[in-house]
Amino acid sequence: MTDSPAQAPVLRLAPSILSADFARLGEEVRAIQTAGADLVHFDVMDNHYVPNLTIGPLVCEAIRPHVTIPIDVHLMVEPVDALIPLFAKAGANIITFHPEASRHVDRTLQLIKEHGCRAGLVLNPATTVDWLDHVMDKLDMILLMSVNPGFGGQKFIPSTLGKLRAVRQRIAAHQAAGGQPIWLQVDGGVKVDNIHEIVRAGADTCVAGSAVFGAPDADGGYRTVISALRRAAHPTE
Repeated sequence: MTDSPAQAPVLRLAPSILSADFARLGEEVRAIQTAGADLVHFDVMDNHYVPNLTIGPLVCEAIRPHVTIPIDVHLMVEPVDALIPLFAKAGANIITFHPEASRHVDRTLQLIKEHGCRAGLVLNPATTVDWLDHVMDKLDMILLMSVNPGFGGQKFIPSTLGKLRAVRQRIAAHQAAGGQPIWLQVDGGVKVDNIHEIVRAGADTCVAGSAVFGAPDADGGYRTVISALRRAAHPTE
């Protein structure tokens, strides 16, 4: 994870295990790593901040020995701070959260970093990008939700493209002023038929759940769909 968005010629793909077969989760994460995934996207929902209940630190700890690629934990929980040390201990490499779920966003970002993880903010479709203004120096990732969080398999919200362009401009200005690289991730409804448009708008890291886990190869792997996503993202001119 030493590359920056400005330097990375290849899109980072982060399959979301929300759409995986939970009865054989170890096999599933090994399969996406073998297929060339860059990250494991780990969706944490609390049935409070979002209307669904998923998985916690024990599951993160259980899958950690199965992969060497980073685990990208997306916390859709409120309050958020108490879970950060637990996920860091469980093997998370990146922890992102929603600013509305923290009373003190700057403090929460510092807490993530103090526990040895990269830190990021997540903006819902109707959340303003102004949240970024005073914390750009503490961000390693910005995640734009292109669906309303809570459930997998939703359709991509087209207005996310304009928001991606706006955030990409902010990141570029931040780096031009001497700031650190910041990854720009998008999550929700990413498919083979729209990933090129999403990347053109500024995303360098894409979460794909049902698009990946809903298209296994005959042997149970995911090489075909991950290769298809990469080709679609950067088609030859």
